[in-house]
Amino acid sequence: MRRGFLIDMDGVLYRGTEPIPGAVEVIKEMVKNQVPFLFLTNNSQRTRRDIVTKLRRIGFPVEEKHVFTSALATAQFVAHQKPNGTAFVIGEGGLLTALHHHSFSIVDSNPDYVIVGEGRTMTLEVIESAVKMIMNGAKLIATNMDPNCPTQDGIRPGCGAIVRMLESATGRTAFSAGKPSPVMFRAARKELDLRTEETVMIGDTMETDILGGVQMGYKTVLVLSGGTRQEDVANFPYQPDLVLPSIADLLDSKLFTPEPPASFEDRVTVPASALV
Repeated sequence: MRRGFLIDMDGVLYRGTEPIPGAVEVIKEMVKNQVPFLFLTNNSQRTRRDIVTKLRRIGFPVEEKHVFTSALATAQFVAHQKPNGTAFVIGEGGLLTALHHHSFSIVDSNPDYVIVGEGRTMTLEVIESAVKMIMNGAKLIATNMDPNCPTQDGIRPGCGAIVRMLESATGRTAFSAGKPSPVMFRAARKELDLRTEETVMIGDTMETDILGGVQMGYKTVLVLSGGTRQEDVANFPYQPDLVLPSIADLLDSKLFTPEPPASFEDRVTVPASALV
């Protein structure tokens, strides 16, 4: 069966600025065999180009088409809900670029949406403005609900922490388009033109990567190179289809079966009438 892969990044492909041993070789094998794959990240801070630059510098042979972020999923969602809409944004370049690409305008007053992503430039003044806009009718959207973000120096508050503050202040509940939301998982699958049964999600986090994949009916692979330990897995009511020490072990699994090149007969169909 044809397979395509949705792959989490931090903890699966790399830690900090170092690739996980064997990860680069796996991606090179996918590129060589034309296996469809897409990197999924809940971090909305960076653009596709920024992420590709980082990945190339540490050895991954990828292009912008191989990256899909929660910013892109969010922009697609709100553009479908309200074409040519407006947004007050708490976030950075990746989210702003995605919204502009989908014909959204960024405003400082009377927005259709307050959209929250990752960033390090948030102030209490910005939060106060967002609260007033939400109370005046703007809809609250989160690129993801991750409470913190891993960094080389430890964790810092994530998008989810900021959103919880806004929810508490306004009494309104945010809608999130990022993992584990079906919005992001479905959009990513469509990017690869895959069917549900052809899609495999690889991640290191049970609460986002594996939960989202299970809810969508995808095959799921948990790797233990990130934040989840083997003994943690049994605590969840849903289980991955496969647990691997790292993505480097994927090539030896039954899930990685690249399709052989099509034969001449498969590629060329001659009408029966032409043989008469």
